[in-house]
Amino acid sequence: MAIARLTGGPLDGQVIPLENESDDSLILPYSEGQLVYRRDGGLEHTGDSDGPTQAVFAYVEETEDINPDADGRDD
Repeated sequence: MAIARLTGGPLDGQVIPLENESDDSLILPYSEGQLVYRRDGGLEHTGDSDGPTQAVFAYVEETEDINPDADGRDD
């Protein structure tokens, strides 16, 4: 199994399972919207004895405001 290391954005530093090693982007649910991460480089640790295969994914954007002003106030 491969893992994705996320950099930047609200999920910075998180490690998640990567179901398809050939994916170039990840779209993840978050709050009321989604977060988009794109692969940054190739696969690492692809040998038999150097740990799980991993890929780094960098934060690109969110589809909704991450911290929307729910009550409409301008503080």
